[in-house]
Amino acid sequence: MCRFLVYKGKDEILLSKLILDPTHSILTQSYDSRLRLDRRRPHNGDGFGVGYYTSPALGPEPCIFTSTIPAWNCINLSRLASKTTSNLIFAHVRATTEGNLSDSNCHPFSYGRLMFMHNGGIGCWAHVKRRLALSLAEQWFINVQGSTDSEWAFALFLDSMQKAGAHPDNPVSSAGFGHTVLRKALLTTIERINTLIAEIPDNIKTCEEDCRSLLNFAVTDGVSVVCTRYVSSRTDEAASLFFSSGTSWREQHPHPSEAPSTETTNKNYKMERRDKGSDIVLVASEPLTFERDNWVTVPTNSTLTISKQTVMIHPIMDEFYSPNPAHSRSAQFAQTKGQTVTEGLKGPVSLPASGAATPGCGGVNGVGALGASQAVHGAIARLRVEG
Repeated sequence: MCRFLVYKGKDEILLSKLILDPTHSILTQSYDSRLRLDRRRPHNGDGFGVGYYTSPALGPEPCIFTSTIPAWNCINLSRLASKTTSNLIFAHVRATTEGNLSDSNCHPFSYGRLMFMHNGGIGCWAHVKRRLALSLAEQWFINVQGSTDSEWAFALFLDSMQKAGAHPDNPVSSAGFGHTVLRKALLTTIERINTLIAEIPDNIKTCEEDCRSLLNFAVTDGVSVVCTRYVSSRTDEAASLFFSSGTSWREQHPHPSEAPSTETTNKNYKMERRDKGSDIVLVASEPLTFERDNWVTVPTNSTLTISKQTVMIHPIMDEFYSPNPAHSRSAQFAQTKGQTVTEGLKGPVSLPASGAATPGCGGVNGVGALGASQAVHGAIARLRVEG
């Protein structure tokens, strides 16, 4: 599975302060993903991508840089990130589930001023792809350049926007399409995927492959951002997703009495909050910092919307929705896909005291014998940098 990061700020930020410098930056996650439970393929090294918006004088379309080189081994990423600023950034490191290793399969994808990325997978993809493609208007069908289920999901999103009367070529104004349009189109995309899967004959769904989908999407028009944390199941948890907001994203300098480490150039960052405002919002598959109160879990099967620096979370009320706040979900499905979940972490991420040990494990993927809560706390424990 992949990892992604979203930055939305009132002010521009140097890309390196998100992508390269933090101790658990998304570049670090490409080779050391602490919340990735699939130890058979522990790396997100199948390419990466960075998308960001530039000065309005250069047009509303995002600039996107992708490469099939592992993020940790790309000197051009370091050169670019250390000299580029933006107030809206998407970053993605890839572990292939569908599609070969190529630039056209690297996220984020774009069309006009829209940008899109995905962490997860569409269930029973081999039995869905043809019917999904045939459901698209020709413009979106021929726009697909790669072979990933993620890019076809983006084409479905564009088609859903058009069918709802908001053609991707014609934004409402210079302020984009508006977060309501983006959110409704993303919900329609999920609904259409679920419908295509529901139409698969039962003998295929039960005998050949698992048809549950993990659909953590992120989309933006350069102004608003909408993300989803979703699984097509009433009994399973979705893959992890967190957000953090505050007034500044700052490097924390060590106390003069503490000798700086010579083993790493990574830096400890912290989201600071000086007032009730949210000048900065980060959304990430995996936290970039180890601060207890920096990160809040996005609930399973919900949308997160960023509009004018305001964060709004809405439940996705479909056939997999439960109004019961005590409704429990299993971590097993996400774990078999190399993901962990955040069950029980409804508030800020709670990290153990320094030196806390990771629980023992066994079973499928090395975690099957753990209960859901133990798996989560064990994964979070691995986020602590051991002294």
